[in-house]
Amino acid sequence: MPVTLQTPPSAALSTAASSSSIRRRSFSLRSTPPSSLPFNFQRSFAQIRASSSSVNTASVTELDAVSAFSEIVPDTVIFDDFQRFPPTAATVSSSLLLGICGLPDTIFRNAVDMALADSECNGLENPDARLSCFVNKALVNVGSDMAKLVPGRVSTEVDARFAYDTDGIIRKVHDLLKLYNNSNVPPQRLLFKIPSTWQGIEAARLLESEGIQTHLTFVYRNYMMDWARNHSDDTEIESAKQRGEDPGLALVTKTYNYIHKYGHKSKLMAAAVRNKQDLFSLLGVDYIIAPLKVLQSLKESVASPDEKYSFVRRLSPQSAANYLFSDEELIKWDQTSLANAMGPAAVQLLAAGLDGYADQAKRVEDLFGKIWPPPNV
Repeated sequence: MPVTLQTPPSAALSTAASSSSIRRRSFSLRSTPPSSLPFNFQRSFAQIRASSSSVNTASVTELDAVSAFSEIVPDTVIFDDFQRFPPTAATVSSSLLLGICGLPDTIFRNAVDMALADSECNGLENPDARLSCFVNKALVNVGSDMAKLVPGRVSTEVDARFAYDTDGIIRKVHDLLKLYNNSNVPPQRLLFKIPSTWQGIEAARLLESEGIQTHLTFVYRNYMMDWARNHSDDTEIESAKQRGEDPGLALVTKTYNYIHKYGHKSKLMAAAVRNKQDLFSLLGVDYIIAPLKVLQSLKESVASPDEKYSFVRRLSPQSAANYLFSDEELIKWDQTSLANAMGPAAVQLLAAGLDGYADQAKRVEDLFGKIWPPPNV
């Protein structure tokens, strides 16, 4: 289950899930003090808030009930799910491009074909530069089509191979933003998904200072528990287990409380939800990306007063205000302190996530090299 924070973090927490951020099975955390970065989320998702800690479940579906506490975002990609669960936002990634190329009849295939036929890219003599141009064009073409289908933001993945290159990330985002501008997609409709390495965090801070909005990925929750089953050398995870807490849920709770207690404008998004109980344990977090099977189950289940699960808000600004942080947790982070604070789970899962994303980016380039030029070029 991934988390995503929108605005550059003055402090960053890192641990693992798979990734919606690895594609949509991870958490991304971002936070920025209002004084240093005026991040305005602009409600690209309709925000639904509950005024009480529980709801009357007498005559609503479970989906209605949980939507009173968190914005539920359907985890739809390119299939026929738009009508059943219309997405409010979209993510464009290497994984998505691979899926589109594997489904020739999808409505987005033409966007990829048009990228491969682009005259500017075809005019480049350097093969690597040409492939990179094709990928950028394909991401933006698909993203532009997505922007016509969803009311909220379109997030575009930044190549994970730049994860440790602040300048490279910034250049890539500027290149993508220029292409979106040429496609008449305004920056207010866009986010750029950046890995939560120190260099990625710094790139996000600098981009946000330009008014370019981003979110950080690879801050994990679900896979922390999976990791903990086979390892015992992460002190923070062990401490959470000794308190009887799910280590991942403890991370989400601490992050949410930090954002809301200190008035940051970041938003926290949880992804890679595996089942309804996962979702119920996160009620109150700003956004939850839920897979279609979970949404279908929630939609088909009528919530009654004696429902097995009580629909109680787990996270709220009120509980955040009462949360106590230690002095150590409130230090001003730098690269060294962040590296020292990252436990083995965070280090290993971040590395695995980056390797997976980098491999997908390379696979897209290899595939484009094989299918280029398309028949009409």
